[in-house]
Amino acid sequence: MKRRDDKPATVPAPAGSDEDASLFRDAVRGVAPLAAPDKIIHSRKRPQPIPQQTPRDAQSAPADLLSDHIPLEIEAGDAWSFMRPGVSHQTLRRLRRGYWGIQARLDLHGLTREQARLELVAFLNSSAQRGLRCVQVIHGKGLSSKDREPVLKTRVGSWLAQRDDVLAFCQARPEEGGSGAVLVLLKAVDARA
Repeated sequence: MKRRDDKPATVPAPAGSDEDASLFRDAVRGVAPLAAPDKIIHSRKRPQPIPQQTPRDAQSAPADLLSDHIPLEIEAGDAWSFMRPGVSHQTLRRLRRGYWGIQARLDLHGLTREQARLELVAFLNSSAQRGLRCVQVIHGKGLSSKDREPVLKTRVGSWLAQRDDVLAFCQARPEEGGSGAVLVLLKAVDARA
């Protein structure tokens, strides 16, 4: 074979004996070099994307998605509670008895419904980010309200029940606020995350 420009190929002699060099030249005498490719070949590998977990606060319902519809029926004076499906009654009993110490408190006294909703969402998001398990939300007993009824109690219960990170909640013990407060058990933060 001849090169495209019809000139004989010249191949440098490999290192070694003269006989080896002669055999090599005879073997590659008619070989033509390959045409240059028209593609650009990158020598660097692209870095692999790094998977990122969605932050917990992005997984929970934002404040404007928490409904004011009250699915929990709460009679005045009742000691009320909530458990997410799959949570054992023993977990609720432990929460009532103070098995988990209160790690943070939120007092909603004097706030409007909208202010209370925003404060509650911010508080729960912050608590989850900090890895807290048990928090207290003080909604008040309604003694200063127009009809002397708790205005925020049922709404706070409804809002808590809408949050995926809330496993259970119950009325606080008398020394912790009684019917004017709830203890909230949050999901444990996954150690692998």
